Amino acid sequence: MTITELSIKRPTLVVVVFTVIAVLGLFSYFQLNYELLPRMSVPVVVVQTVYPGASPYEVENNVSKVIEDAVSGIDKIDAVSSRSFESMSLVIIEFKQNADIDNVVQDASRKVNAIVAKLPTDAKAPVVSKIAFDEIPVLRMGVTSQMDSREFYQFLKDRVQPRISKIAGVAQVSLTGGEEREIKVNMDAGKVRAYGMSVLQVVQAVRSANMDFPTGKIKDEDAQFVVRIAGKFKTIDDLRDLVVGRSRQGGDIRLRDIAEVQDGIKEYEQMNRVNGLTSVGIQVVKQSDANAVSVSKLVRQELQTIQAEYKDQGIFFDIAQDTSTFTLDSANAVKKDLMLAIMMVAIVMLLFLHSIRNSLIVLVAIPSSLIATFVIMYALDFSMNLMTLLGLSLVIGILVDDSIVVLENIYHHIEKGEESRTAALRGRNEIGLAALSITMVDVVVFLPLSLVSGIVGQIMRQYALVVVGATLMSLFVSFTITPTLASRFAKLERLTDRTLLGRFALAFERFYHRFSDFYQKILKWSIDSKIWFSIHFGRIEWRFTNKFKVVLMVTALLIFSISLMFMGLIGNEFMPQSDRGEFGVSVELLPGSSVEQTNQTALQIERMLSQMPEVKKVFTGVGAQESGALTLSSNNLVQFNVSLTPKETRKKTTSQIGEEIKDRVREIPGAKVYVNPIGIFGSSDQSAIQIGISGTDNQLIMQAAERIKQVLSSVEGTTDVRLSSESGKPEMQVDIDRAKLAQLGLSVADVGTTLRVALTGDNDSKFRDGTNEYDIRIQFDQYNRSQTESIGSMTFMNNRGQLIELKQFANVSMSSGPTKLERRDRIGVVYVNGQTLGRPTGTIMQEFKNKIAGVQLPTGISLSYLGMEKMRGDSFIDLFLAMMIGILFVYLIMVALYDSYVYPFVVLFAIPLAMVGAMIALAVSGKSLSIFTILGIIMLIGLVTKNAILLVDRTNQTRLELGLSVYDALLEAAKSRLRPILMTTFTMIFGMAPIALSTAAGSEWKSGLAWAIIGGLTSSLFLTLIVVPVVYMKVDEWKTRIPAFFNKPSSMFKRPRNGKQVRRSKAA
Repeated sequence: MTITELSIKRPTLVVVVFTVIAVLGLFSYFQLNYELLPRMSVPVVVVQTVYPGASPYEVENNVSKVIEDAVSGIDKIDAVSSRSFESMSLVIIEFKQNADIDNVVQDASRKVNAIVAKLPTDAKAPVVSKIAFDEIPVLRMGVTSQMDSREFYQFLKDRVQPRISKIAGVAQVSLTGGEEREIKVNMDAGKVRAYGMSVLQVVQAVRSANMDFPTGKIKDEDAQFVVRIAGKFKTIDDLRDLVVGRSRQGGDIRLRDIAEVQDGIKEYEQMNRVNGLTSVGIQVVKQSDANAVSVSKLVRQELQTIQAEYKDQGIFFDIAQDTSTFTLDSANAVKKDLMLAIMMVAIVMLLFLHSIRNSLIVLVAIPSSLIATFVIMYALDFSMNLMTLLGLSLVIGILVDDSIVVLENIYHHIEKGEESRTAALRGRNEIGLAALSITMVDVVVFLPLSLVSGIVGQIMRQYALVVVGATLMSLFVSFTITPTLASRFAKLERLTDRTLLGRFALAFERFYHRFSDFYQKILKWSIDSKIWFSIHFGRIEWRFTNKFKVVLMVTALLIFSISLMFMGLIGNEFMPQSDRGEFGVSVELLPGSSVEQTNQTALQIERMLSQMPEVKKVFTGVGAQESGALTLSSNNLVQFNVSLTPKETRKKTTSQIGEEIKDRVREIPGAKVYVNPIGIFGSSDQSAIQIGISGTDNQLIMQAAERIKQVLSSVEGTTDVRLSSESGKPEMQVDIDRAKLAQLGLSVADVGTTLRVALTGDNDSKFRDGTNEYDIRIQFDQYNRSQTESIGSMTFMNNRGQLIELKQFANVSMSSGPTKLERRDRIGVVYVNGQTLGRPTGTIMQEFKNKIAGVQLPTGISLSYLGMEKMRGDSFIDLFLAMMIGILFVYLIMVALYDSYVYPFVVLFAIPLAMVGAMIALAVSGKSLSIFTILGIIMLIGLVTKNAILLVDRTNQTRLELGLSVYDALLEAAKSRLRPILMTTFTMIFGMAPIALSTAAGSEWKSGLAWAIIGGLTSSLFLTLIVVPVVYMKVDEWKTRIPAFFNKPSSMFKRPRNGKQVRRSKAA
């Protein structure tokens, strides 16, 4: 007993099975997390080392190179790069995709710990961490209050930060800006020199006097006691009164004699504002496996609770950015597309079936399959994200395909007068192999996508498996629910003009029959063997029939559609830019600008932004700049995170507003401005173009980089082209005479440490106040740190107790240096970065490559294309391979099902026919070739082969059962399968229409996919109906001419029972 027969005889069993599936599906649905993208594991490790006061050259030579050498031996490394800034080193280790991120973090930590002793003594301990795309700030906010600024910062650190950190799903809560308490010891250089002391003496005196010291234990007859010296400073006066040395006259030198001790705040390294209001910034980062929407909701609730508890202190949280908003908007937009797709499919069903009853029988397949898919998603730990929801919305048209084919055949048997149960069983059994074929075609097309590696593989895997799961469920539904419902509720509909639906149905049927007759005429002409013209070569005659005309016209169309790419009408890029309503603006002032100067410029820009009606919120970070998942600090940088009003309420796009802001900011003298759109991964520093120029000679690298920058800037569509590293940062260079240094009894280490403490400060000592500890920073006062001429008079204590001035053994001069130094794979590199405007990235890069091919670069310089261009190239190759494997699997599946090598080959001819419409649709709609549009083209492989399968399967069936000739069998198959072919095609086309026309959040990413499918299905619909019969007939003729290869035993096509195969005798 087949599953269909069991379902028809025992409908209660079907009800029970699908009730259980529905309950499990609904439970699974409410357990799924919401995310923008599937969780991605990118094996990237960052080693961050702080080296206070060091120049980029010193950081590179003493820190970055040492760490690079240490970590380069780790297994599965793809690339090692480093960035050496003033006072900081970043070493970025990229691993191959199959590397386990937790294991490589441990490996990197072990390697780094092994070389800590080789790093400068002044360098802080390296921090090893991993980078994850989904570990970016979920919430950015500014906090204000009526409290004292120092108390407020401590309040946030002690009360607010811990409360947010303990919320489920929160990984990290960081504070930026604000006034943090610090005990300042500002030394007067003149007094230090006058008292005959050195900077290091003062530092050592403070350290030695400020410590708790365990000395041991004392036991008596009753107890045991721990003896501890409580030597920490208890008050600021204790610090002021500290004796730091003895004068020449023998008196005590106290700290207050040579320095001013203040209970103050740390120097501003970063300032934060929201819409111009000074605040402390808070960033909340979620855990990689947490639900972004849920985390945002819980954090907001906690913030409201805190505001209510401390309303007397005026605590107010002003949320500037919430990434979950775009996530929800995107999800809701896809859900809306899904509902519209269901409505459109229902209209198509009603149009063709003329019956609400019969339409509902087919439409039941949609909720049944979708709800079951939620169980699969939950079992595989998938989330509700852009890709899974997109898969669910795109699969709507596919879900009804099997049921349409089955119900159409059941209806055909009912028209013959068969009882409904018999018709349901016979109709399903007769079409079962075709239904299985069209389902397995979809499955094998999408399965290779789940095996693709890299970033694109992680993006596509959930999409592919969701489509596969839903498609297999639709097959199960078509074998169970559809025949069960048809056996009880399907009936012939008597069309009448008495109702509106009846009149509409009659009008549609008249149109359908006229179209069917027209199609039959075209098909007869196409497969007719009438000779068009012939060519004679001696005794050999080549005859060309109408079939040749068809092939010639289709070939011309195919060549024309492909040429659209080479004509520049179809661009290519990794992923289209989306109007997320937010972007980053990075402003860079002249190197050496103070944070106060940068702040004044930031205030000027904020006032300008506040006058733009499209700008909703501006989160300002003075002294900071985002770099991917990292935030870098520098006095001359300012980062604006701009949030706009909803897309439907403004006339300008994000790109247009960004360009307007750039034009205005460029009017500020000395300001460089770059607008960075928020990419799909959520970061605002994702250069669409990144070219690495590497070599061993830094001067040649800079020369080549400048030339490449000029060439790239000349390409239409590029903007914000810049070098990653530029010179011009003012620096004071101290050239030491080592011979004099040795004669005077000093070492380079003593000199370097003294200068660092004097200018940058030493904060190793802590001041304890209650349970909190604050830095004690010992350094020269502001006046002495701002007087360049006083540097030469700085004194050092030599090994003989003598005071030596810097100018006695060194020459102090002014120069300029780079803002940062970069290396990749252990050689120097400079990156040329840029954004795109109005043209796809791939198109721009192709034009750039053509131009740069004619430029002579210095010897030893090599170029590498990184960033989005590298991702585009890698992903296109991976997707192309997945497409080829999918086509091969389609062929093999049909060979296995039909036990024939020939007729599956005929079916494959439908694929290039879809390319014609897909390319033309992309060109007309202005969409580029991206990973999403390629996904649509891959999807077409499964969709368009279905129509060919229906034609070929019916042709073989009529030849086998009725003994018709090839010519007559093709005409009969075309006539009987026209309606299901039109129904399955139009359901998919109309199901795609809402996605193609959508302007909601994230629509830019998926609309190209929908247009490719609509165009491909449209061209395939009309061309397949003509070309596949033509190819079928030619293949059948070749079988006659080469019988040894083609006419092997096959269960797919056997001779009719009368023993002879009937053929329509016509010339080739």
